[in-house]
Amino acid sequence: MANQKETTKAMGKTLFVERETYEKNDKTYYSYFIKGVIRGKDVRAALVPPDNGGYVVLDLVFGDAEKAELFLTPFEIKDDRTGRVVKGNSYGIRTVDENGEVYECAIKPFRASDKTLLQMLLK
Repeated sequence: MANQKETTKAMGKTLFVERETYEKNDKTYYSYFIKGVIRGKDVRAALVPPDNGGYVVLDLVFGDAEKAELFLTPFEIKDDRTGRVVKGNSYGIRTVDENGEVYECAIKPFRASDKTLLQMLLK
């Protein structure tokens, strides 16, 4: 099973997760996304942490930055009963502070359509 982190640079391009604020019920929140162009159309793939507590971690990873580098972790899972193998990637973001300290956090596409857009942007 592969457990190696791979930057999107290794795939020939570097993708960054960006964030912007929005207001809801008189409170300010961040939304997280990757922007790109597919077949001449501007697209945005929405991203979220794996659980609600992950928003605090995302804020720590971003710090004062407005973008963080996307990285992939390939995985392979084999069903012992059927022998079926499922391959894919889990996603994370990374920033490095002025002292060289690396901060990382897992993320995932918000909707199935965001997963599809992300896969297209990675090609």
